[in-house]
Amino acid sequence: MSERTLFAGQVALVTGGGSGVGRAIALALAARGATLCLVGRRLETLQGVARELEHGSQVHCLSADLTVDDDLRRLQHAIEQQICRIDLLIHSAGMLTSGRIEHAELADFDRHYRVNVRAPYALTQALLPLLIQRQGQVVFINSSAGLAAQAAAGQYAASKHALKAVADSLRAEVNASGVRVLSVFLGRTATPMQAALHAQEAKLYNPDALIQPGDVASTVVHALSLSRTAEITEISIRPMVKPA
Repeated sequence: MSERTLFAGQVALVTGGGSGVGRAIALALAARGATLCLVGRRLETLQGVARELEHGSQVHCLSADLTVDDDLRRLQHAIEQQICRIDLLIHSAGMLTSGRIEHAELADFDRHYRVNVRAPYALTQALLPLLIQRQGQVVFINSSAGLAAQAAAGQYAASKHALKAVADSLRAEVNASGVRVLSVFLGRTATPMQAALHAQEAKLYNPDALIQPGDVASTVVHALSLSRTAEITEISIRPMVKPA
């Protein structure tokens, strides 16, 4: 099988596929033959990614806010009726704000939970029958904060620790059905979310010193393409150049 047909006949649903790591993974999968289902809140952003694809690539752009249950049900219905299968489920959507526990708003904590934990949990639950039917693969784009919490990151880190628990429990439940589950723990990566965080922290943003989304995509594609005699469960990637 050639590189360009590695995922031919497979459907990859990517949340947060409009920018950053999600966009890079979506483009990498499409370049290897996958049909894309891009999910995000802003349809025009998803359509912009679709225009970047090579001629002949198949893509569905579905607008949904996964923290809204009605949107989730509508998305599930559209996938079941229009697409009918899911082989690769890539959870890349997320949010990040920083703040010390003594000052951080509880409303922000609730948003971290709904976006970073509840939304991927709910979407996985909704699509699990399709994934099991296809012996699919699930990827949770996590963070180094999901392994070790730092100061001023309590809310975000708590949500990412919870996401790791979701992935670990899911893996234990579905491996016997032929479904693989991967968690990718990223350090600071050159994405719009990281640029916004640097601005919030009043720090100089130098994307060239951070992890590149394309490198994350290459790593994920490699893990997804392994023969079914192996499963990579966790990958940690960090910037080569450490902050001073």
